[in-house]
Amino acid sequence: MTISQEKKAEPLNLESVTWGDLTWVNIEQPTRRETEYLAKNYSFHLYDLDDCLSRKQRPKIDEYQDYLFMVLHFPRYHKEEGKSTPSQVSVFVGEKYVITLHQGELKPLVKLFRQCQIDADVRQEHLSQGSGYLLYRIIDRLIDYLFPILDKILESVDNIEDSVFDEKIEVAEDLAVLRRDIITQRRIIWPMRAVIGSLEPKLKRFSKVDLNVYFGDTVDHVDKVWDTLDECKEVIEVFKDSDYTLSAERLNHIMRVLTIISTMMLPLIVISSLWSMNVPLPFGANPGGSPYVFVAMVIVLLSVVGGMLYFFHRKRWI
Repeated sequence: MTISQEKKAEPLNLESVTWGDLTWVNIEQPTRRETEYLAKNYSFHLYDLDDCLSRKQRPKIDEYQDYLFMVLHFPRYHKEEGKSTPSQVSVFVGEKYVITLHQGELKPLVKLFRQCQIDADVRQEHLSQGSGYLLYRIIDRLIDYLFPILDKILESVDNIEDSVFDEKIEVAEDLAVLRRDIITQRRIIWPMRAVIGSLEPKLKRFSKVDLNVYFGDTVDHVDKVWDTLDECKEVIEVFKDSDYTLSAERLNHIMRVLTIISTMMLPLIVISSLWSMNVPLPFGANPGGSPYVFVAMVIVLLSVVGGMLYFFHRKRWI
């Protein structure tokens, strides 16, 4: 058997559940083989199939005569690194099918499909009202997943608030990490708001129930997430400015103390330097020194100081 024949013999990374005349096809970690299968069995546009494999596709919704195609991004939180990254979900919605393509990273989507596979009551609840209603339930699950991530961000904001005003704790790095995560969340949520907000009128033909109230609630949830992220962004900016101001104030205090110490030591350094020179001076180690030598040394030193002051003044440093 050749390599190409072996690849053809391998099963497709594709699962499905059916209730009545509606089928939910779920494809995790799609490859070119799965998109070729969809091209043969459905009348999907080739550009849409290519978008399913793209990692740079922006959230969007394309409407065709027989189906809808959409790309959505949802945040995936990495607990070890303390940050979020976007995870793409591509969806085809037709009269008798819903096809989801994703990387299997979003736990609510994976869990919902498994529940529909093993529990007939869940399968009936989600698939009996049409493909539009099924898509609503999928999106609703994924949006609910945003709130635990949002709770982690709010918890981090509260922790940093206590640390900012504690001069013993350095929070600049924590502020930068949290600010990056908030920016990432906002970059994911912003384009998704427009897609979800325009979705309900396009799904009416694929649903047996009125989706207006359902999607109204979903849009409210997305707006709540966005408003909370916007508030967190402003709070973090305030914390960043406060940390910078407090750090500058602490540095000024330290410099003030060091300046006082330096000023106190300066006369002692000048006196000890003069009488430690290898020149006969009055009251020095070599008795009989001439006072004229001492006066000449002082004049030279003052001339150097005066020249430096004049140079600094010309440079507008003082």
